[in-house]
Amino acid sequence: MSSRSLENTPDTSAHDRPERAGTHIRSFVHRRAHITPAQQAALDQLLPRWSIPYQNTLLDFEDVFGRRADTILEIGFGMGETTEKIALARPHDNFLGVEVFNAGVGALLRRIDKSGLTNIRIVQHDAVEVLRDMIAPNSLAGVHIFFPDPWPKKRHHKRRLIQPPFIHMLAHRLQPGGYIHCATDWQNYAEQMLDVLSAEPMLANTTDGYAPRGDRRPMTKFEQRGLRLGHGVWDLLFKKVDDQEG
Repeated sequence: MSSRSLENTPDTSAHDRPERAGTHIRSFVHRRAHITPAQQAALDQLLPRWSIPYQNTLLDFEDVFGRRADTILEIGFGMGETTEKIALARPHDNFLGVEVFNAGVGALLRRIDKSGLTNIRIVQHDAVEVLRDMIAPNSLAGVHIFFPDPWPKKRHHKRRLIQPPFIHMLAHRLQPGGYIHCATDWQNYAEQMLDVLSAEPMLANTTDGYAPRGDRRPMTKFEQRGLRLGHGVWDLLFKKVDDQEG
């Protein structure tokens, strides 16, 4: 995952920057990870073309993508398999992917190059800081958070990304009618997601409980393997219904 939780951190709009005091609990941990020569080559050659450096300045999506279109934020795209499939299926939408790990960024860059995609941009940085500092209120048409780190041990649940302050900030960045689509293969985390999303007054569930995957989220090889082993997968789809400060 490429984000961290916002426990004890107030939400802010683009015109009310947060104080930097205090320590946030990260939902990711940098580990020594293998990166292939091809992924490294993609980082070296393609990152300048398709990436946006982190900055404490709001993004102008029309300028970033060279067109006016709905923009979807994907937090923690992993190796980019789902990101590529969705971007290919929805060429009229823009996709802003946020990830911290080099291998994943390199893998998605390779997919972008191979598929000839032009509707994806990448920010390699902590997603919470990207959301807080670079995304304007009421600017996103949707948010995808697919299979974030579940931090399965109870003592680590505080590291999970889906926490009330984070979802509150996400809701502020959504346009009225914009959506948040989450998925997890950990039932305990799915229950937490459902509780947190349901408690946010700016959001409403689009179904009773968990949502069908449908065509919105392509099934990955990892997910297919898990389902064959009897693992469950839970999707949640909420929409913004209130544009007032909450």
